[in-house]
Amino acid sequence: MLEQYRTVRTPGSREVVIRKSRFIGHVMPVENEEEAVQFIDHIKKQHWNATHNCSAYMIGERDEIQRQSDDGEPGGTAGKPILEVIRSQKVKNVAIVVTRYFGGIMLGAGGLIRAYTDGAVLALEAGEVITRVLRREVFVEIEYTWLGKVENALRGRNIQTGETLFTDKVTLLCLPRNDEGDAFIAWITDLTEGQSLVTEGRRLYYSEGE
Repeated sequence: MLEQYRTVRTPGSREVVIRKSRFIGHVMPVENEEEAVQFIDHIKKQHWNATHNCSAYMIGERDEIQRQSDDGEPGGTAGKPILEVIRSQKVKNVAIVVTRYFGGIMLGAGGLIRAYTDGAVLALEAGEVITRVLRREVFVEIEYTWLGKVENALRGRNIQTGETLFTDKVTLLCLPRNDEGDAFIAWITDLTEGQSLVTEGRRLYYSEGE
C-alpha cells in the first residue's frame, strides 16, 4: 500500500465557455475500473444531447489502469489531454468526463486540446484535490490515572486520534502515519512505563488533516 497519494475529495463539476462552445468538466473519485465506467455512462446519459462526452481515468497504486476516449473528437485532441491533466496533477483513482456542447465555431486541433485541458483542470478544482495518508490504528488501553498525561503527550506530538472508549479502563484510538507506527508504539509504551495494553488494528487511508 502507498504511504500516501493524491486524489479528489468529492464528485464535482464546473463549466467554461470557449468560443461559444460549452465545456463542462466532471470528476469522480473511483476505486476500480467498474466505478469509472459507471460514472462515465452516467454522465453520458445525463448529457445525452451533448456533442461529445470525452473521458479519461487512472486507477491503481502504480497507475496500472489508464484509459481515454475522444468520443468522436479528432484523435488525440480530447481524451489524451484529459489524461495528461490527471498525470500532471499526480492524482490517481479518479475519472474525468469533459462534456462539450458545440457552439458553432471550429476550434482546430490546438484549440480543442486547450479546451479539454481546461475542462479537466476545472473538474479537479471542483472535486478538490486532497492527499490521502495511510495511517495505522493503534489502540492504547490505560488506567484513568494515565489519561491526562497521555492526552497531553499525544497533542504535543500532533498524533491524530479517533474515538475514545470509556469502560473500567480507557481505550484511546491513535492514528499515527503507517510509516511511523512502530516508533509510535515504542514511544507510547515508554511514556506509560509499560502499563498500557497496546494493540494494532487496520491500516486505513485518511485525508490529510482529517
